Amino acid sequence: MPLLNRQNTRESDPEWNLQRDRSGLRNPDRNLDPHAAEEILRRVVERKAPGKRTVSAEEGKRGGLMQTCANPQCRTGWMQLWRNRSGPVFEGGWSCSAACTEARVRTALSRENKGRTGTKQPYRHRIPLGLLMLEKGWITESQLRGAVTSQKQNGGRLGGWLVRQQGVSGELVTRALALQWSCPVLPTAGHDPEGLAQLVPRLFVDAFGAVPLRLAAGKVLYLGFEDRLDPVLARAIERMTGLRVECGVVADADFGAAQERALRTKYPSVELVEAVSEETLARAMGRAIEKAGPAEARLVRVHDFLWLRMLRKAEPGAGIFSETGTVEDVIGTVGG
Repeated sequence: MPLLNRQNTRESDPEWNLQRDRSGLRNPDRNLDPHAAEEILRRVVERKAPGKRTVSAEEGKRGGLMQTCANPQCRTGWMQLWRNRSGPVFEGGWSCSAACTEARVRTALSRENKGRTGTKQPYRHRIPLGLLMLEKGWITESQLRGAVTSQKQNGGRLGGWLVRQQGVSGELVTRALALQWSCPVLPTAGHDPEGLAQLVPRLFVDAFGAVPLRLAAGKVLYLGFEDRLDPVLARAIERMTGLRVECGVVADADFGAAQERALRTKYPSVELVEAVSEETLARAMGRAIEKAGPAEARLVRVHDFLWLRMLRKAEPGAGIFSETGTVEDVIGTVGG
């Protein structure tokens, strides 16, 4: 009789029925209250039931115990609680398999490439630099004609010829550039390239002439340029890091030294991928995410580059950037 009583007790326990149903056995109570079901799952996890993975507090905050695969086309119905797979997490969602990870990366690539134009036209200011300086009385007509002639014959920037050939102050050229772009002139005093190396890949610092100069209050990144701002890069950094990016020009004499310091700094590891098609790039990035198993990963486009950043270990309040040892980048291009 005691054995029969124990069996009857188990049969009447909804938690036992729910676990038995997960194993493919009959569950007569299919109208179990959802709140009761969640409480039952919580108790199962706390007692570390055999064959079940314990969900961490970070996972619980991110998606809860009932989190399912973030791929809309997934038909498995797996919940993260019942999969021996805590990662990877891509753009805030967990993927139950490598196929689902690749599908989500493919969707993200299509999103980033949507509306992309083939040829990038250089930005033209309403008032050219030389005319602006002439209007301000900072240069003479003779100085402007001489600088324009040298630029046509030898190339280069007009401001550089004004300084080197016509004896114009570099500070005036920088002020004129700031007026053209309606931005501040940023100082380089206190520049800490080591502390900012995790924010922007070295490739972008070199290719786009952008130097992260300072992080204010952990919320605002000041990004310096020599003579031409890059709003596309600034917006991509904002989307990737969650920081607000303020762009400005840096005096020509200071910019070169700041960029050189930045390029000598150690950066997070990066993998460069040249793909023949968007499908090939999605496959390569999906494999990289599966291999790293990141706690978070995001994808943004920067001009012709697709930038995937993976964070191995989630840190409270750190966003998608962290210490250089926990961040991995994949930068891909499609076509020739």
